[in-house]
Amino acid sequence: MSRSVSHLPYGTSQPYAAPCGPYRPYGTHKPYGSCEPYGACEPPAPGGSRAPGGFDGPDGFDGPGGFAAPGAPVPPHGEAPEGARRPAHAPPAPPVRSGAGGRRAAHRRGARHTGRVDGPVRRLLPQALVVAFLAGGTTAFVAEDKAIELSVDGRPRTLHTFADDVTELLAEEGVEVGPHDVVAPAPGAELGSGDEVAVRYGRPVRLTLDGRQREVWTTAHTVAGALRQLGVRAEGAYVSASRSRRIGRAGIVLHVRTERAVTVTADGRTRTVRTNAATVREAVEEAGVTLRGRDATSVPQDSFPRDGQTVGVLRITDREEVHEELIPFRVRRTGDPSLPRGTEVVEQAGRPGLRRVTYAVRTVDGVRQRPRPIRSEVVREPRPRVVRAGTKPRPASVRGADRLNWRGLAECESGGRSDAVDPSGTYGGLYQFDIRTWRSVGGRGRPQDAPAAEQTYRAKKLYLRQGASPWPHCGARLHG
Repeated sequence: MSRSVSHLPYGTSQPYAAPCGPYRPYGTHKPYGSCEPYGACEPPAPGGSRAPGGFDGPDGFDGPGGFAAPGAPVPPHGEAPEGARRPAHAPPAPPVRSGAGGRRAAHRRGARHTGRVDGPVRRLLPQALVVAFLAGGTTAFVAEDKAIELSVDGRPRTLHTFADDVTELLAEEGVEVGPHDVVAPAPGAELGSGDEVAVRYGRPVRLTLDGRQREVWTTAHTVAGALRQLGVRAEGAYVSASRSRRIGRAGIVLHVRTERAVTVTADGRTRTVRTNAATVREAVEEAGVTLRGRDATSVPQDSFPRDGQTVGVLRITDREEVHEELIPFRVRRTGDPSLPRGTEVVEQAGRPGLRRVTYAVRTVDGVRQRPRPIRSEVVREPRPRVVRAGTKPRPASVRGADRLNWRGLAECESGGRSDAVDPSGTYGGLYQFDIRTWRSVGGRGRPQDAPAAEQTYRAKKLYLRQGASPWPHCGARLHG
């Protein structure tokens, strides 16, 4: 059972017709009028739901506490719907929809404001709430986003990230760092919007500094920057590569020689120079000293000159000298039974040979060194001396002369020396025989070459023949 009243004034309640379905309350709003604005209560649009709290078609929410359907009247703020007020737990009363006549009557009365929201505005309310909800989430999203300036090996770029610290940021960007790389701030440092993060890769440098080789690492991009970073004094230094040359990730090989003070002493003068020479020889030449021939230095010429080092230059001259030297002859003896024992006769006089020797003579700073033989040649071979030695037994004594003072005579004539020779070379031996007298008493060779016993024997024989007359000045000693 139902009844429908058309064109009633706004606010007149009447139950829904049967096709409208059960009444659903909309908060404290006034009950709707008839079902005409909804096309005789069409079924929900696809995708919609009339369950409490769900969507009711594509234009809005429907259900307890939700939005009213588009076009539904809204009572003024704080005004209850017309009719009897019901408690919150009371069963819902069927809504009464106003008809077209009622709406026209209200329009004729001046369209009194009743707090109703028009259809287009009501359709925008769900979207507005969704936008407000999403705006709140976006605010939280933006609060976590950070604008960071990341510089990797000198190439800066600005990016947005949700990373909490430097380590997370580098991991997000795929930036790998090694033990020789530098990261600022350090890994693990917290990030805030507007922060700057710099990564500089390490580059290996095989550095030979003042003759000493080592391998170091640098994050500089150029040779000049690497020298500054390594603390190398570059002013006045020799660098094997251009200082503006860029250093790649593979590194570089550098030879650096810093400026040093070297003192050079040469030719009686002392000079001090500042140099980045690689060897002592170069430093000496930079001091204006020319090394010639076999000139030497107090330290090896190919050694590295140290700061404050003193280098002495030794002027060396080498020359050759030729000397002729005698080669001693040998003595060859043969036995002669015809001669008394102890008697020797020179069969062939010896003659020394001659050798020509070449010496290297070195002079160091004007001081002559000991000559050193370098080659030798024999100019003349030596001739040996041939001597015949008597093997015949000698008489034990010379009768009539044995008791004389022969020692005193020898001391007077020759000082007791058997090989004595007078300044003229005529007389020789203990008793100063001349060659003719010596041979007259059986002597052979020269008297000074004969043994002392033979000389005495020959002197005794001479005495028996001539007495003491052969020794006019010393003969008296024989009887003294």
